[in-house]
Amino acid sequence: MIRENFYIGRIPAMLWGEKSDKVYIYVHGKMSSKESAEGFAEIANSNGYQTISFDLPEHGERIGTDYKCNIVNGIADLTQVGDYVFDHWINVSLFGCSLGAFFSLHAYRNRNIHNCLFQSPIVNMEYLISQMFLWFHITEEELMEKGEIPTPIDTMSWTYYRYVKEHQVDQWETSTHILYGGKDDLQSREVIDAFVNKFNCQLTVAESSEHSFMGVGDNKIVEAWMRNNL
Repeated sequence: MIRENFYIGRIPAMLWGEKSDKVYIYVHGKMSSKESAEGFAEIANSNGYQTISFDLPEHGERIGTDYKCNIVNGIADLTQVGDYVFDHWINVSLFGCSLGAFFSLHAYRNRNIHNCLFQSPIVNMEYLISQMFLWFHITEEELMEKGEIPTPIDTMSWTYYRYVKEHQVDQWETSTHILYGGKDDLQSREVIDAFVNKFNCQLTVAESSEHSFMGVGDNKIVEAWMRNNL
């Protein structure tokens, strides 16, 4: 499959597949990179789509930079990528994984996206942060006082938390297909069901899978879901 490395401004990106007027923007999750799009891009290519993937802040080629992977920078980067893609393709669709889905819900809420696939999406970041408060025995007051508190998962930020509370996901009109693991510990089934019902999404639940979908047989589940919903 054809692949090309290039930059969108200062953002490292990859273009996958044969030339087409249809494209998927691929937004990876935490601890991943633009190269993780390969499996999806192969399926998309066989269905007549190109794929553009890129490194989120502090990921891939951007590891070690002081440009933080937070909601403000995430939205800025996704907006820049979106501007480029909508200028160069007629038909634009979206794939978002975990944190990438959360950033997409904010950055692309007003975009004319043809189709959307979300794998293990973070649809309610306030819920996840509230869980982290419980897991690591941290209070809102402590976070407000200190500004930032490191945890085994990520550094909690008062600024990030305030932004999330003040900017709820209240608009999403794109036809969306969600793959959710029944053992996902970052978003509860109730949180996912609330989002699905509010925005009329199509939900596929893999009861034995965790958030990462890296267990035995999960690759086949993910591939089948992708092929069925492209």
